[in-house]
Amino acid sequence: MNIGLTTLVVSAVTISCLHTATGPDHYLPFIVLSRSKKWTMSKTIFWTVLCGFGHILSSVVIGLIGVLLGWQLSKLTWFQDVRGNMSGWCLLGFGVVYLLWGLRQAYLNKPHKHFDVYEGGDIYVYEHRHGDIVYPQNRVKVTPWILFAIFVMGPSEPLVPLLFYSGSHRSSLEVVVLISVFTVTTVLTMLAMVLIGCYGYSFLKTDKLERYVHAIGGAVVTMCGIGMVFLGW
Repeated sequence: MNIGLTTLVVSAVTISCLHTATGPDHYLPFIVLSRSKKWTMSKTIFWTVLCGFGHILSSVVIGLIGVLLGWQLSKLTWFQDVRGNMSGWCLLGFGVVYLLWGLRQAYLNKPHKHFDVYEGGDIYVYEHRHGDIVYPQNRVKVTPWILFAIFVMGPSEPLVPLLFYSGSHRSSLEVVVLISVFTVTTVLTMLAMVLIGCYGYSFLKTDKLERYVHAIGGAVVTMCGIGMVFLGW
């Protein structure tokens, strides 16, 4: 594995772990449903893994758009001479923009999904800003299939520039490796957090980090871009 691919893999692992672990919505609903509905451990694992793959599916679909763009760009004659530098600068540029956008999202207190647990074990999902009142009619009761739909509609954006970079190098190996690593890491992180919660442990306080998840993803992509452009990764 060359150093460029290694850097992309490390970035994909870091982004998927942080994106999953800092978002309670990735694991809290499974823990609560498992306890309140008295699910078996095998059923809990099944729904966690299924929703994890649904979450990744939407990420990969968007990511493949990045691959296609990079692939088409690499066919241009003028791009061949500057391909390495240009793709690295694109990666760096996306990282900086995504980092700034993530910081702005955190500062402006934009609406985000949240889950409430009621007596009897019912879970409701809703969008809100910190400090706002949420009315009952704005909440939707969570069932396993609704949870699956939520995960399918919630992609992880930082995967896109990583796949664009691989696409611009016309590297099928990099694309396959990135998607595989991102998939395995995301599902395993979700599963680990759910199992930790089901067995009664809660030593990770991620509520405050959740607000900065996009900024963290942007920072990781930015560091990857800096390495590609200035450090010869």
